[in-house]
Amino acid sequence: MATVVDLPSLDDAGLLDQRDPLAPFRERFLPIEDPTVVAYLDGNSLGRPLYRTLEIIQDLVTSQWSSRMIRGWQEGWLELPERIGDRLGAVALGANPGQVILADSTSVCLYKTLHAALSLRPDREEIVTDTDNFPTDRYIVESIARDRGLTVRWIESDPASGVTAQQVADAVSDRTAAVTLSHVSYRSAHIADMPAINKAAHAVDALVVWDLCHTVGSVPVQLDATGSDFAVGCTYKFLSAGPGAPAFIYARSEHQFGLIQPVPGWMSAADLYAMAPEYQAAAGIRAMLSGTPAVTGLAGVAAGIELLAEAGIERVRSKSIDLTRLAIVLSDAWLAPLGFTLASPRNDARRGGHVTLSHPQAKKLADILIDNGVIVDFRAPDGIRIGLSPLSTSFTELWTALDRVRELATEVLS
Repeated sequence: MATVVDLPSLDDAGLLDQRDPLAPFRERFLPIEDPTVVAYLDGNSLGRPLYRTLEIIQDLVTSQWSSRMIRGWQEGWLELPERIGDRLGAVALGANPGQVILADSTSVCLYKTLHAALSLRPDREEIVTDTDNFPTDRYIVESIARDRGLTVRWIESDPASGVTAQQVADAVSDRTAAVTLSHVSYRSAHIADMPAINKAAHAVDALVVWDLCHTVGSVPVQLDATGSDFAVGCTYKFLSAGPGAPAFIYARSEHQFGLIQPVPGWMSAADLYAMAPEYQAAAGIRAMLSGTPAVTGLAGVAAGIELLAEAGIERVRSKSIDLTRLAIVLSDAWLAPLGFTLASPRNDARRGGHVTLSHPQAKKLADILIDNGVIVDFRAPDGIRIGLSPLSTSFTELWTALDRVRELATEVLS
């Protein structure tokens, strides 16, 4: 977006929409039937549904499940976690085939992946993470450390500026087995320096497990090129795969020999139908599976990846920067005088796909905004997140929403 001299008007937002090469993709999403909704600014929590998802699910139910029934497993369903994983790796993760698989929820994927990483460093006794990592990540780290008799080394992270490579370098040692961090902060949208953090951990032969929940489908990453070891992430945010859609696991090919994960199941067995008395893991990334693939849930993942492949992750990132920049410009002019402060990076290169505004009455204001059709979300203690999904959010929608935020906040705070 060009340098802003005057505050953008609604007409200016309309011009941005006219020039937006991704504008036609908004028609791929089902309309919001609730007439009270002014704007949906929570796509970083749950993406809107796609027409294509309906088509795939309808075909799955009518042409596959109802017709082929259990034969569907031998006719393609069993291969879906790997096939869709390879596609996701190519479209959004910078990962070569055989390293990404769709599996369980993000929490379960992280639990299994951390255990697998730790099994590769059995003589080490510390896990490093940060105090502002997503709660589930922290809870799982503490649980695993307790069960395995390990120590958690905490990095005191600034919620706004995130974890730095220097902080990681200062925290790791020859006692460190694994470092686990979020690439994009759930609170502030700060983007961590993946190559530098990987380098700092690898300098002491520690492994890194990345949480990509707020990254995938919004911020391009190159897991292979940056030497990343492991990663997990969800698909229901910027990929619009649907509530509870399966998450993914990335395991670098060189780490796949001798992986030990804590939830072995028949789907990860070397011979699926041998029903052998003893478990023998499958070769490669399939060893990270446990139970039966969620075939209906994978339909939404496939649809989201198709859309992202057509749009292109670099174009998505470019529009994401423009949207978040416009949100900051309008917030500075309209909301800062009302006591709002920016809790996200101003630097485009360090900011992900949402903008967080802090306010002492954030919880009260967020509830009022949602009740009046501006769908945002609240993050304790004082953050209102404005989630901007580039394929479904227009500049006009954003401008209109923030204008409404200004009106409502003025009424409440006056």
